[in-house]
Amino acid sequence: MKSSPVHLVVIGSSNTDLVLNCDRLPGPGETLLGGEFAQCAGGKGANQAVAAARAGAKVTFVGAHGNDDFGKRARAGLRREGVDVRFFRAKTKASSGVALILIGGKNRENMIAVARSANDALTPGDVLAAKAAIARSGVVLAQLEIPLAVVTAAARLAAQEGVPFILNPAPARPLPRALFKLIHTLVPNEHEAALLAGPSPQNPREAALRLRKMGCRQVVITLGAHGVLLADEAGIRTIAAPRVRPVDTVGAGDCFTAWLGLGLAEGLSLDAAAARAVRAAALAVTRPGAQAGMPHRREI
Repeated sequence: MKSSPVHLVVIGSSNTDLVLNCDRLPGPGETLLGGEFAQCAGGKGANQAVAAARAGAKVTFVGAHGNDDFGKRARAGLRREGVDVRFFRAKTKASSGVALILIGGKNRENMIAVARSANDALTPGDVLAAKAAIARSGVVLAQLEIPLAVVTAAARLAAQEGVPFILNPAPARPLPRALFKLIHTLVPNEHEAALLAGPSPQNPREAALRLRKMGCRQVVITLGAHGVLLADEAGIRTIAAPRVRPVDTVGAGDCFTAWLGLGLAEGLSLDAAAARAVRAAALAVTRPGAQAGMPHRREI
C-alpha cells in the first residue's frame, strides 16, 4: 500500500527575482552592458516550499505578500505547485518582496539584494494562526528573510508541539543564544557558519563544533561544489557533491534544505537525508530559475 506523504511547514519569505545574467559580476561602481534578463518566482521560504512539494511532501507555507501583481503571481504559482497557501497572507500596506540578482562568472556565482517588503510585516501571530498545521507536521523549516521574532516564535511553537525545527540562517545575522537551543538542525553555508560561530573559526569543522556546543542538535554546513559537512553526536564527516556544469546557483541551498528536511521527516538518517539532498541540489544548479529549477522526486 502506498504511504501518505509527510507534511512539512515552511515559514519564510516570498520574492519575485529580477535576474540579470552577465559574463562576469561587476565590481564596486562598475556598470556592465549586455546580459539576459529574466523574472522568476523566488524568496527563500517559497523556494523551499516548492522544492519540498516537488520532492513529494505535503507543504503548508506561512508567509506574507503585498496586494499587488507580484504577490498575486506568487500566490498562484505556489498553488499550482500544490502548496497550501491558506497562511500566505496579504499585507495591504506593504509591497510584495522583490530580489535583484546578478549572475556571472565561470562558476555562475551570484550577488543578491532584497527589498524591504511584506516579508518584513510577517508577525508571530501569523505563525500562531498555523498552529494546527505545525502540530501535525513532520518538520518545520524557516530562514532569516523574515523578522527574527517570527523565527523565534516558530521555533518555540515547534518545540512545544514536539516537531523538529530546521533553520537555514540566511541571510546571515547574529542570533540570540536561546534560539540555538531550539534548533534541531542548523543548515548554514560556510560564511553563515563562521559568522554565527564567531570569533573567526579556522575552518567549517571548528565552526560546526562551536555551533553544536551552542545548543544545535545537528549542524549541516553546505560547501558548494565541495558538498556538505555534517556534525552531530556521532561526530563530523563530509559528503561530496556530484560534479556538474552549473547554469544558475540561485536556490541551490534552498533545494538542499528542503530535501534534507523532507528526508529527516521521512525517518532517514542524517547521512542518508543529506546525501539525497546533495544530489537534488546538484541537479538544481544545472537549470535556470530558483523555483523553476527545483527537481521532482522521480528525477533523484
